[in-house]
Amino acid sequence: MRRVALAFYGRQGGRHKVAEDGTLWLWERPLQGLLTAKGSLFAWVPIFIGAGIAIWFALPWEPARGFYVLLALGLCGVAALRRWAGDLWQPVAVAVACVALGMLACGLRVQLVAAPVLEFRYYGAIQGRIIDIDRSQTDALRLTLDRVVLDRVAPDRTPQRVRVSVQDTALIFTPPDPGQTVLMTGHLAAPQGPVEPGGFDFARMAYFDGLGAVGYTRNPVLLWAAPAAGEQWVNRLRTYLSNAMMAAMPGDAGAFASGVMTGDRSGLSLEAVADLRDSSLAHLLAISGMNMAFLTAFVFALIRYGVALIPPLALRINAKKVAAVAAFGVALFYLALSGANVATERAFIMVCVMLGAILFDRRALTLRSVSLAGVAILLWQPESLLEPGFQMSFAATVALIAGFGVVDQQVLRERLPRLAIPVFMLVLSSVVAGFATAPYAAAHFNRYADYGLLANLLTVPVMGAVVMPAGAVAALLAPFGLAGPALWVMQQGSAWILFIAGWISDLEGSVTPIIEPGPWVLPLITFGGAWLVIWKGRLRLWGAMPVVLALVLWTGATRPDAIIDEEGRIVGLMGPDGRALSAARGAGFAVKSWLENDGDLAVQADAATRAGFDGDPGARGFSIGSFHGVVLTGRGAADKVTVACAAHDMVVLGAEADTVPEGCLFIDQTRLAETGPIAIHVQDTGLQLTPTHAAQRAWSMRAAAPEFVWQPPPLATAAMP
Repeated sequence: MRRVALAFYGRQGGRHKVAEDGTLWLWERPLQGLLTAKGSLFAWVPIFIGAGIAIWFALPWEPARGFYVLLALGLCGVAALRRWAGDLWQPVAVAVACVALGMLACGLRVQLVAAPVLEFRYYGAIQGRIIDIDRSQTDALRLTLDRVVLDRVAPDRTPQRVRVSVQDTALIFTPPDPGQTVLMTGHLAAPQGPVEPGGFDFARMAYFDGLGAVGYTRNPVLLWAAPAAGEQWVNRLRTYLSNAMMAAMPGDAGAFASGVMTGDRSGLSLEAVADLRDSSLAHLLAISGMNMAFLTAFVFALIRYGVALIPPLALRINAKKVAAVAAFGVALFYLALSGANVATERAFIMVCVMLGAILFDRRALTLRSVSLAGVAILLWQPESLLEPGFQMSFAATVALIAGFGVVDQQVLRERLPRLAIPVFMLVLSSVVAGFATAPYAAAHFNRYADYGLLANLLTVPVMGAVVMPAGAVAALLAPFGLAGPALWVMQQGSAWILFIAGWISDLEGSVTPIIEPGPWVLPLITFGGAWLVIWKGRLRLWGAMPVVLALVLWTGATRPDAIIDEEGRIVGLMGPDGRALSAARGAGFAVKSWLENDGDLAVQADAATRAGFDGDPGARGFSIGSFHGVVLTGRGAADKVTVACAAHDMVVLGAEADTVPEGCLFIDQTRLAETGPIAIHVQDTGLQLTPTHAAQRAWSMRAAAPEFVWQPPPLATAAMP
């Protein structure tokens, strides 16, 4: 053993010492174990890059230039450590370098996407060129505009892109088409941040999408200029194909087919979207890994076996590589046609890695290829790490590779009849992918589709064998005017998927609400799952510990005792029957998010009838712990502040107060403008108030507000004689 250790360290110039008995020092043994597993450690590279990205996004302040200089110097130091310390420290050096690289990628990305964000509420003329058309959650038509011109707003303060919801489509006098320059009068404001501390940050997502303002209009939308020749041709082609498909296939089935082929989902009804979500089939509509894989696999098989049918040609060319090149071209066109959103870009990179492996005679789908795709996406778009699509797609892909690696196909041939293998593979893939993505879906969407496995078993084969192949055939035959039969087949497959979605979502208990987990739950599940997949032997079992710990933390998750919206007009109070609301209308998106994060399927109108508030609509009294409060709204509410503060421990005013009263916890719109929505937790002697704007980042537009604890003032005591 001593000779082995000396041989290993000899070329390091005596920098590493060996114990007297010839064994390695205790602290060096884990490093030796890492070095022996060097061949399988590349899969950890995207994990540590992701860790660096997560740390960067969790910072409560925006890093300055010196921060990145220190990171760059740290990278140089790590490289020196690697050279000085030798092979033994290489895994540690690479891990530290990956963390630093992830943070540097974030810093570069935030500079590249920096663009003006509207700093005030705007009402007036809006001019811009249409670059995207979709629908909001309330089914309103939305127009995304660039080349924006706002009245009396300087160009350097004007957002590069804005998104406007059209409240009445009858006021659009010309059918909207990408490339058109339109003019309207409407309201705009900066993208809204989280509706509660730690919630989904739309402002952050909009910042990285280059969206500087969002708003609405109730006025006519006028055509100012037609599209120039060759301008926005991809978006115009998408709109043309989508309209043609929905004309040939009317109803939701046609809108679904159009959505999976072109990315335009604006024609799908809200009911169909809800059914797909509640049956765990929404992933079929999103152009992501599955859709891209189905289409490219069909084209790959069509070209490869088509060439094989021509023996003279098959003997002279490599049909597999020709098919890979053709499939790459189709995937690239599909990426452009679908609008190149983040999910489609992620799927395209995965397909490129797999097709590249075929061209270089490597295995098309391995943990290494998935890791390469993960590294490329994280360094290119670090913000993808926080998106549910990224987390779910990679979790499913890694789990499928690991699962099918355990169940070797040769073993299946020996133990199962040949005809039973496709059925077994379908069930196995649905179970493995569903199990891997379930915690991420539950954490982000606060619901679990109880019959999702059944829905996927009944629809995924139709999607892969009917809908996508028929769409590809229709695209090939459309120039000859022969796409009708293929579109009919596609419509029937789409109708079947929507039928199953509606049937499953209507079943009793089809959806189980899930409470929002704490911040450490998903990182622990990700780390534990990666450990279980990457490591070999008995060490693999250690990966179960962080997963179990995450589930324990999730089951013990708690929610705020009260939440105040950013306007001070709605207060949500946690009670024995769930969260009670101070009003049945107002702050709809925020209230919906609160209830979903509570693991509550109730709607706002029902939650407003729960016990917790009393009094007239303009002065809603409530109790939180041992403290009494009131919510003042409506006309003349500010005039009631002094009296209300004398009678209550806490006063929430849905307006701006001229003066701040003393003797109570007072929260008005002026204070909420600094803190954002406030979450309140009851303590033994006071109330802990957590602001939403607790960090000052490039996309937050506000200074950070501190967390604080409010305690009632001590009671006055009688003077001693």
